[in-house]
Amino acid sequence: MFVFEREQYIHTIGGVRIGGVPGETPTVLAGTIFYSGDKTVTDSKRGAFDKKAAEDLIHRQDEQSALTGNPCMVQVFAESTPAMLGYLGFVADMSSAPILIDSTEAAVRLAGLRYAEESGFLDRAIYNSLNISATQDELNMLAELRPTSAIVLAFNPRDSTIAGRRAVLEQPQLGRAGGLLATANELGISKPLIDTATTAMGAGAGSSVSFVMVAKTVYGQPTGSGIHNAPASWAWLRKLKKTNRAAYEACDISSGLLIQSMGANFILYGPIANSDRVFPVIAMADVFAAESLRDEFGVEPAENHPFHKLL
Repeated sequence: MFVFEREQYIHTIGGVRIGGVPGETPTVLAGTIFYSGDKTVTDSKRGAFDKKAAEDLIHRQDEQSALTGNPCMVQVFAESTPAMLGYLGFVADMSSAPILIDSTEAAVRLAGLRYAEESGFLDRAIYNSLNISATQDELNMLAELRPTSAIVLAFNPRDSTIAGRRAVLEQPQLGRAGGLLATANELGISKPLIDTATTAMGAGAGSSVSFVMVAKTVYGQPTGSGIHNAPASWAWLRKLKKTNRAAYEACDISSGLLIQSMGANFILYGPIANSDRVFPVIAMADVFAAESLRDEFGVEPAENHPFHKLL
């Protein structure tokens, strides 16, 4: 594969190592649960859900992680504060994996972050996300809670090119002197995870993939994205899904390979129900990367890497 001249940081979040050069550490995979449309949810406002079905999905992802050697994270999405608190308590008890705290509402995300602090699992909580729409109130609360890890979203609504994505990370944002990475550092986020901000196909999706390698080259921080959102929102593919569901699923599941080949360290792969299809695909690519890294550059992959577990 390839290596970078710049030092590649590896962060440990909740016992999971994430970062490094392709093939050095396994790609970390995050499945989403309780999202809009998740069949386990019966009332998204109150946070009512089928506990047995949710438990099975979380355990299945853990099993796939143990089988392949690819660490996992659980991305928890909630529409309200009561739902977020209930979801987080449940997931924290079900799995020891890191948890991404996600919502379209900043107040819900922040309530989840405070709950993680009060419940003693802030060390494995990842705030999703710090982005250019953050208000001063949100920044003040983050400064108070001081999470060590957060997704730093390189989304630029005015410019979806690589230059535009770099601009939000490097140039003054949110009324501060620096970009989002500098702001993250000021807030105590010492373990940032750069999300290249997948946009729709035809609206910058290609640059979001290419930016993985650029971000790794320039910043050295762990980088990835929810790349599955691009094919999932592709009008042509959605239409094809009606007559050829297998083709739709193949594109959705394999999309992670696009950013993995660019050096991605983590992939937000979408519904956690897809874990048994996603993990083997990504593990296969990790084996390729690790073998190349070892043979060409003399770097031995981590002990728990798919290269060692699956060969």
